[in-house]
Amino acid sequence: MSDLFASSEAASFHASPLDSTAFDPATFDPTTFDPAAFDSLETELSFADVDPGEGQRWSTWPAITPSERGPEPWPAWVVTSAGALDTERGILKTGKEADVFLLERAVPGDPSQHTLLAAKRYRSAEHRSFHRSSVYTEGRGTRNTRDARALAKKSDHGREVAAAQWSFAEFEALCRMWELGAPVPYPVQVNGTEVLMEFLGDADGTAAPRLAQVRADRAELQGYYAQVVDLMRIFAAAGFAHGDLSAYNLLVHDGRVRVIDLPQIVDIIANPQGLDLLHRDCVNICDWFTRRRVECDPEELFAEMLAASYT
Repeated sequence: MSDLFASSEAASFHASPLDSTAFDPATFDPTTFDPAAFDSLETELSFADVDPGEGQRWSTWPAITPSERGPEPWPAWVVTSAGALDTERGILKTGKEADVFLLERAVPGDPSQHTLLAAKRYRSAEHRSFHRSSVYTEGRGTRNTRDARALAKKSDHGREVAAAQWSFAEFEALCRMWELGAPVPYPVQVNGTEVLMEFLGDADGTAAPRLAQVRADRAELQGYYAQVVDLMRIFAAAGFAHGDLSAYNLLVHDGRVRVIDLPQIVDIIANPQGLDLLHRDCVNICDWFTRRRVECDPEELFAEMLAASYT
């Protein structure tokens, strides 16, 4: 079992549901004792005797704080049981600074509580082959002053903060865009350098293709372009640009274009380079579609996004 899984497993035991229902003899009132409550608790913990196997860990959901969980209401497919196990099902994508794994979260013996997730895990600064440019982080602030000082001093704590900085940035961006109705994967949770999100793909674990991989006729491509413009408009109306938009971080799932890779999302007002990055998104998208005989003009698209940002 990996160190990541071992630490997460230990954390889940510390967050056991028993912690919130500890028996206190001083306050126990036999007249109000409800056996059903204990029956319910026994049901919740009925899988506590199951030992995680190789490539498994206890679900990390109980170990994280509410602020590290996705927006409510949680979709029905989100498994919140403390008795769930996370099982590695392979790697979906390798990147310069993070890898994406296929994860199955399920309660043993309960087919109704089963889901596939995409687990994006950011590497520490020492193990990345690419470091995101500071152009994306201009205008951002670090809420925790201790973290800000540690980042400036590049202390051991500062390196730990830096390692998790992008995972929390992506999680917050996904939450914000999900709540605004943008077609992003639902963000399930963030835990250190790992972001768990909705898996976009088939039940057998086959991931949805990137837009760049989709073979489509001109009419279909025109429809995809209209969807991309719509999602860009949602971002712009909220004052943001994706910052690195291309046909390689757009997925096509069940005929719908979904946007991924959001850690570098840019505030187009607070960031001095914000408008330039928004313009670059427009150019990248129009260049790709133009080469496939879809008529579009990057300057017109940029003007449309500017208008949306000032609405």
